[in-house]
Amino acid sequence: MELHALEWANKAREPRAPETGQRCILTPLSSQIILSASESDYLDQLIPLLKNAHTQTQVTPLLHALNHVSADREAEIERICNTNHQEFIGSVQQLQSVRQGTATLTAEIMALSRSIEASTEKLAEQKKALVDSRGVRQNIDDATQALKDCLEVLRLANQVHDLLGKKNHYAALRALDELQNVHLREVTRYKIAEMIERSVPATQGLIAEAVMTDLNTWLYRIRETSQFLGEVAFYHTEMRRARQKQRAENDEYLGTAKLNSPVELVADEVEEFDVLNNDEVQVDFSPLFECLHIHDALGQTDKFRSDYAATRRRQKDLLVPQTLDLLDEEANALSSLLEGIAGFAIVEKATMAKTENFRAQADVDELWDSMCQSAITLISSALHTITNDEALLKIKGVIALFIQTMDSWHYSVAALDGLLLTVFAKYSSLLQTRFSDDFAEIVSTDDYMPMPIANADEYTRVLSVSFYTPPPDEHGHEINPADLDFPCVLPFSQMYPLVCIDIRNLLTQLYLFADDSSPASSPHHATLLDSTLQTLLDDLLVHNVIRSLLDRLRSQYPGQIVQILTNLDHFEASCAEIEDLLLSARSAPASAAGPVSLRATQAFTDAKTAAEKRIFELVNSKIDDLIETAEYDWLSPYQPEQVSLYMQELTRYLSNIMSSVLLGLPYTIKDMIYYTALQHIAENLLALPLDPAIPKISSEAASAYVMDVGHLVAFVEGLEAADRPEVLLEGLGELREVVDLIGLASVGEGEVFFDQEVVAGGRFGRVDKLRGAELLEKVEGRKAGSAGVGVGGGGGGGSSSLSPAVGMVGGGYEEGHAKKASTTLGDFRDRFGQFGRRG
Repeated sequence: MELHALEWANKAREPRAPETGQRCILTPLSSQIILSASESDYLDQLIPLLKNAHTQTQVTPLLHALNHVSADREAEIERICNTNHQEFIGSVQQLQSVRQGTATLTAEIMALSRSIEASTEKLAEQKKALVDSRGVRQNIDDATQALKDCLEVLRLANQVHDLLGKKNHYAALRALDELQNVHLREVTRYKIAEMIERSVPATQGLIAEAVMTDLNTWLYRIRETSQFLGEVAFYHTEMRRARQKQRAENDEYLGTAKLNSPVELVADEVEEFDVLNNDEVQVDFSPLFECLHIHDALGQTDKFRSDYAATRRRQKDLLVPQTLDLLDEEANALSSLLEGIAGFAIVEKATMAKTENFRAQADVDELWDSMCQSAITLISSALHTITNDEALLKIKGVIALFIQTMDSWHYSVAALDGLLLTVFAKYSSLLQTRFSDDFAEIVSTDDYMPMPIANADEYTRVLSVSFYTPPPDEHGHEINPADLDFPCVLPFSQMYPLVCIDIRNLLTQLYLFADDSSPASSPHHATLLDSTLQTLLDDLLVHNVIRSLLDRLRSQYPGQIVQILTNLDHFEASCAEIEDLLLSARSAPASAAGPVSLRATQAFTDAKTAAEKRIFELVNSKIDDLIETAEYDWLSPYQPEQVSLYMQELTRYLSNIMSSVLLGLPYTIKDMIYYTALQHIAENLLALPLDPAIPKISSEAASAYVMDVGHLVAFVEGLEAADRPEVLLEGLGELREVVDLIGLASVGEGEVFFDQEVVAGGRFGRVDKLRGAELLEKVEGRKAGSAGVGVGGGGGGGSSSLSPAVGMVGGGYEEGHAKKASTTLGDFRDRFGQFGRRG
């Protein structure tokens, strides 16, 4: 052991090889390892050093460094051993042991180094493989992420088309916008982004096309629903009418309010009804809103607005047919047309209210005016086919309902008001035609006899429809039908109550055109209706009643003429009641329309005058015929014992017409006819002795003439007090005075006619001077000749009946009287010669 220690020491003292830079570096590290405090630290430091040496191919320098450290340690040990040999020897031994261990350890280290080197190479290969795999993995991860991003983009692109297929257009547009502005930005480095970016405008076009397709479908459904929507709106208006009528019955103030007036709208607020959304019909504007929003998002609002307006104009043109059939009893064709227009216009108004700056007021008004003008043209052109006023009234009702419905939606209805006036003109024309035919039939089929009444009920019914008030009883009280004796007769014929019924029906049917719920009850329309009714009634009465009656005046039957006159008198009296009825029933205020004055009143008065003249003509003709049968022998020496036959017939005729023909006439008319007839008789009787063909009149003939006239006067005086004979006698005043003069002339006292005192007393005040003088010339001349004859031949026996004075006259008186008469006649010729004789 010592030998080894010495050898180790000698070796330690041998000169060392120069240290390289690597050993210089490894030596301190080796020393530090050897000086480690613990075995674990020694191993912890040794292993990395071996690893680094192996990695950096410094195994040999490491061995040298370890040997150097070992030599240093041996030298230090020798130095220490020299100090303490024994201890040194022990240390050498220990050192040899350590050296052996170190050699062993070195061998192990070398083995370990080789093992580590092999492991390191393997590890390097694995690390290289790992690094390579990590690059591949990163590439795979990048590719995977790129695929995910692209797949997400593709998914969103497909989602757009899926939403489009599900009709969820707005969501599709939002998804497309999100795809374009968010997700495509994440994959811009990929070509798929460019492809999808290029497809965005096309997809937007698909969305716009799809939403327009849905909108067109919605518009088609709206067009198909327009009529039903209008029908619901019409029904709602009818319900408002009914509620307003009920309110009017309950409250007089509310009754003055018209439909759609502020008062009516406030009163009807409690009844909420949405025409566009109710149990019957629901109009969903969502497709329109979606389409509008999508086009707004696409920046195509103006184009969409223009396209929508053009589509609505085309739909408007499809809504109005080319022709219109108004002959349907229920006016279904007209109702369908106006309901469709109403529904179309309501949708337009609702669209304008639910959107902002989408539908211009001018466009909506233009559509409305166009539809109104088309409807007005169709209706006006088809009105000529209507021949039934009831059908026209139904047409008016549909138009009025349409006007009120659209007025509630604040549309202008002025043009439709004009249409109502056109319909009213046609309606009044049809009524005039129908009632003209009715009046003509009534007049032509009348029997022109006083109307018989069978019982009290019939009497009451006739009075209820006729403009007639029976005269009061003798006490001035109204007659109770129960107190009358039936059957009885009314003064007018059957035509009068029938015409009255037609007048009332005409009034009712005309005012049906402008009931309280109709827009035709506006002040302007009401005034026109009142004036039209008055004109129509005047025309019917004048042209159909009066003219027809005047045509019948050509009849030769006085009874028929008298009945016509009686009817005309009642018609004339009824005009005042009709005027009052028109005034109370008129729609316009009296201050606006003025008083009611029928032209027919004067026409009836004129017709009465014509009828009276016709009666005068017939009566006078009969009187003329009877008087023409008078056969007076004006030179007859014989005095008849009885009244002439013609005079008997004449008074009998007067009695008959007074008790039968003229019985039904009012007293005023009857008195006038009778008075005029007596005047005519008087004129004809006066003309008999004044005939130029009669030069002289015998006293006997004068006596017969006086007897006949006296019979006529006695007949008149014998009339009932109700016939007012004292008035009728005034018509015979001149005749009576002429007869008085003839009587005086027949007894030679005709000069009294020229006595101013007598004339001043009024005895011959009505006798024409010329006529009186002519009669005196005829009668007195004849009487003077007869006196001589009577005296000489006793022929004066028949003259005593003319005057009581005749019997008291002697022959001398007669002679003196004849001389005086001759003087009187000479005076007459001197006094009246300048006038000439009649004839």
